[in-house]
Amino acid sequence: MSAFSKYRHAFLVGLQSNLVYRWNFAIRAAFSLFHLVVIFVLWGAAFQGKTQIGSFDLGQTMTYFIMILMLQFFIGAFSEDYQISEEIRNGLINQFLLKPINYFLYRISIFCAARLVSGLLALIPLALILPLLSHHLTLPWDPWRLALGLPAMAMSALIQFTIAYCFGLLTFWFLEIQSFIILSFAIETLLGGQVFPLDLMPSWLFEISKYLPYYYQMYFPVSIFTGRLNDPMQALAGLGIQAFWVVVLLGCANLLWKRGLRRHTAVGG
Repeated sequence: MSAFSKYRHAFLVGLQSNLVYRWNFAIRAAFSLFHLVVIFVLWGAAFQGKTQIGSFDLGQTMTYFIMILMLQFFIGAFSEDYQISEEIRNGLINQFLLKPINYFLYRISIFCAARLVSGLLALIPLALILPLLSHHLTLPWDPWRLALGLPAMAMSALIQFTIAYCFGLLTFWFLEIQSFIILSFAIETLLGGQVFPLDLMPSWLFEISKYLPYYYQMYFPVSIFTGRLNDPMQALAGLGIQAFWVVVLLGCANLLWKRGLRRHTAVGG
């Protein structure tokens, strides 16, 4: 209970600090609607003269991208890697080394607080334009989708945070990690299904992507919620692979932390 209280306070502090920048999150969410307009224009043009692309109609495709946009604010790791890098480079991490605080749990508490604020604020502009989008939304309402989609969403958030955490820890070895982050972001955007639905790729490439962690960062929970994945047994199998990647990434994070501390020199008070 004392450990829970410790990280609960970290979450509350993170919540308060992120509320200070609530207008930044709100403006970012509002401008993301322009991105949504571009998606509507591009895919509307792609569907000209067609009723389906890859066995999905225009409404299902638009629902997919709207869900992608929303989940980015609830589970996306925006700047955690840079924040961790700054704490290591500036010596701010020293305050955690001699205290009974797990740095990973501390950072994920801050991450959860930030995603709660950004996600709730993103709902405001979406609610305003929902009347205009309602005829494009085709969400299935099978009970199993919620039962499997929420754990998939939680593990997706954990995967995204842990990858960002690992990149932040590279600061123990490299003075500048921006190039690694940019490369990772490009790969995640493409293989996570944020540019186009992954099921539009060649079937052999799509099957390979199912065994990569990027598939489970965004596409997997979205495919459950939007109906692109219709077999609950396949969803359960996907949850198993997703859980495997969670364990692997947590192991990598722990290894990088221990190896990094061997190289770290704490100077000053």
